[in-house]
Amino acid sequence: MKHGVTTRAAHRRRMASGLLAPGVLGLAALLAAPWSNPGAPTTTATALTAAASTACYDMVSIAVAGRNDAPHAGTHQMLVAPDGTPLPAALSSEYSSDWVDPVVNAPGQAVGEGSYAAVYIDYPANMSSYEDAVNVGVDNTETVMRTIAASCPDTKFAIVGYSEGADVARRVAMEVGNQEVGEGGYDIVDPASVVGVVILADAGREVGGGPFPGAENEFRNPDGFDLAYQSGGNSAPGRGALPGTSGGFGALDGKVASFCSEGDLTCSAPDNIALLQLAVNLGRQLNVDALEREGLTIATAQDMATVLGQIALAAFADIQSQENWMQSDETFLDVLIKVSDPAYKPGTPVAQSNTPAGPLSPNQAIDLVYLPAKVRNEIIGFIADNENTVAVVMSDPYQQTLGPGTGHHFDYWRDADPAGGKPLTSSQYAAAWLTHLAREAEKGQPAARAADASATALVASSASTADPSDTALTTSTTSTATKELLSSTDSSTVPTTTSSAVPTAAPLAPTAAVVTPDTSAAFSEEPSPSAAAAATDTPPTQQEVPTTVEVTEPETTTIPTTTTAPPSPVQ
Repeated sequence: MKHGVTTRAAHRRRMASGLLAPGVLGLAALLAAPWSNPGAPTTTATALTAAASTACYDMVSIAVAGRNDAPHAGTHQMLVAPDGTPLPAALSSEYSSDWVDPVVNAPGQAVGEGSYAAVYIDYPANMSSYEDAVNVGVDNTETVMRTIAASCPDTKFAIVGYSEGADVARRVAMEVGNQEVGEGGYDIVDPASVVGVVILADAGREVGGGPFPGAENEFRNPDGFDLAYQSGGNSAPGRGALPGTSGGFGALDGKVASFCSEGDLTCSAPDNIALLQLAVNLGRQLNVDALEREGLTIATAQDMATVLGQIALAAFADIQSQENWMQSDETFLDVLIKVSDPAYKPGTPVAQSNTPAGPLSPNQAIDLVYLPAKVRNEIIGFIADNENTVAVVMSDPYQQTLGPGTGHHFDYWRDADPAGGKPLTSSQYAAAWLTHLAREAEKGQPAARAADASATALVASSASTADPSDTALTTSTTSTATKELLSSTDSSTVPTTTSSAVPTAAPLAPTAAVVTPDTSAAFSEEPSPSAAAAATDTPPTQQEVPTTVEVTEPETTTIPTTTTAPPSPVQ
């Protein structure tokens, strides 16, 4: 909640009929399944409530969390569009992600009530078909943004994604930034309304790219935010594991933070691992959840055979469509990698001839001449393309990337290095940036000013008091709704995460729910931040760091924000 800052009424626009947040009546027992996310909340009860929103927000953060970490209709209270259409999203007061909460909920503590909101996107968030899940996430994200913009054209957006959700965030940002305006305007939203994008573990990252692609100083800071992320021009080696999703952000260049930790093979994969790249492309189309759950069965084997068969047919069709393929330097492995990418679009197929076979044509004779060289190039190319494959396999890539307590996929909450010129973790920096953007949106000003003084104070406090190896920028708040119609509605929150308050000007009704972290499930891709930080047999504890982060703003009073350490995991 904002202290000493008056919310400007000029920034609130009344809606004829606002977003509704209906609940589900009765108890909903949620069973923990293997490979579910221990960091995802479990809703034990919901209440039937509904209230009309009477105002627009100055800024809304669209959050897309990782695998098995998303709200779903029927178990979480979802938003409803002004025309009554259910929206695939829930307020951050209704759904909590241990990973993304510290980033998207931080701005809510620095601006006035009704100025800022964060919503989580509902999408499959699974590996039953990775590509299908991500595509649904993209569609749902764009639907929510489009709906909000239609009712509140002055609302600014931030997009935040982590892990599987990072792929969604990248694709949405690329589509928004590279739109061409039509007669009726932009198909999704005006790119100018998107003020920031945060991608944690960017699988579409290009080789040598800095954390802020397209910015004036891509290694230091996004445009309009003068707080330095790091000193020097450090960049994680390698590239993203999904190069087919890479590309520029168009009008959003300079507004994107693409974070990658060295050793996180989802975004820092070395070159020359062709076989592993082929395996990644294959995995994007397989039911990996079923393979993990059931092992190799008749059903999973059929699934694998179907995908492999489709890739093989596509490879031969691609070769056939290239008249001079035998004379080219492209190897068969190159073709397999190309056609196995779900984004691959086949070229024009070569028409089949029904004429009887006869003497070799001149082109076929030439191909025979090139056959020995082609075979030699296949062998040489295979060796060169897999120069680093053995090294990666021997390094135990799963443990290196996703291992509990050591996996680099979780570094973004513990990667501060004050002595090395990096005072904040990646998640803390993202939270400070979004807070700056929210303040600018509240004032009705473009996000092109110097960093807030609060960000500088945050750096000093974090560098001197927080343990960068395992401390996430978290605050504990209680979600409330003080609108008269909802005065009796009660809610409780997980103390280790940040829940932004439900604004009094726009009460999207919270449910009477008790939210607790699920600790009964096996380890999955995204365990809780504390589980990734360290392995311990002690029960969860809430430890206060005896410091406060002083957040100040030029015309306003100081806002105290307490930084707390995450709890230890339950084994």
